[in-house]
Amino acid sequence: MENRIDKLLKKLAGKNIDAAIITSQVNRRYFSGFTGSNGVVIVSAAGRVLLTDFRYTIQAGQQCAGICEVRQVSRSITPQEVESVLNEFGAKVVAFEDAAMTVAEYNGYAGLPFEFVPSSADICGCRIVKDAYEISMMQKAQDCADAGFKELIKHAKVGMTEIELRNELDYFMRRFGADENSFDTIVGSGPNGALCHAYPGPRKIQPGDMVVIDFGSRVNGYCSDMTRTVAFGEPAPEMRKIYDIVLAAQLRTLGILRPNMVASELDLCARDFITEHGYGECFGHSLGHGFGLEVHENPYANSRSTELLVPGSTITVEPGIYVEGLGGVRIEDCCVLTEDGFINMCHTTKDLIIL
Repeated sequence: MENRIDKLLKKLAGKNIDAAIITSQVNRRYFSGFTGSNGVVIVSAAGRVLLTDFRYTIQAGQQCAGICEVRQVSRSITPQEVESVLNEFGAKVVAFEDAAMTVAEYNGYAGLPFEFVPSSADICGCRIVKDAYEISMMQKAQDCADAGFKELIKHAKVGMTEIELRNELDYFMRRFGADENSFDTIVGSGPNGALCHAYPGPRKIQPGDMVVIDFGSRVNGYCSDMTRTVAFGEPAPEMRKIYDIVLAAQLRTLGILRPNMVASELDLCARDFITEHGYGECFGHSLGHGFGLEVHENPYANSRSTELLVPGSTITVEPGIYVEGLGGVRIEDCCVLTEDGFINMCHTTKDLIIL
């Protein structure tokens, strides 16, 4: 954690910024280890302080030991309390998380005698390259998801509702060690599969349905994310054709994934293949995104991205085809770039599973 703060301060010093106030829960956790819901981390070359209220002081003392000094303040954590620490540090120019601060919160700080510099990109950017511990936690999260899905397909059957399928999978992921879901599980059966982010409903699964299942688990704060599309009985010929196209696009794209490539190359690889096969207008979302403490974070693989997929960064590879009134197919793996390639954290087969 201390090295993470040092990395941030070095980056900010290069821009003549004296200190940073970190207010979002995810970045508080990343830089200090504190997992509570209320706190402000203030860091500079002169010190590292976490402000929080009485409810969390014992917890913060344990989680931040050796990283930040914990100081108890009011539950609201006023701008004046932050000002006191910044003055103690002799700060003049202060970075803040513009992407995570409301207008009301910003207005509270704007009257303080400092120059505030929007710095979400620099602060969040420290999280792009994952260390060995982070990768191990993401792999554990993915293992829980793989195990949960393997158990699910032993029990899934025609006549179950989307809600029942979702509830079973969520339970199995926890049974195999997940702390919680990394996001709300998506289940879209039959024509509902054309809804990219279908919310599970009361629709009962019918014979021949293709069902899109997008899910992930979280372990020690770190996320996994995967999608599999399964058939309940023999699917319609067009849906089988669509499945084969999506699978081929995904395998083709994984085949070019390498460190230090531009993320847009990855997106265009899958997009061009799907377009060549007549379904370009049915693939309307980006190819993938990074994951870590958040299930969606930098880098993003879309057709406009100029980001490099550097060693230690993460990316999902999730092409899909969605045809209104017919259904959809998405296949997604979560990967981490290495110095000479990548690790695919997912181990569940991508051959079409027919239940």
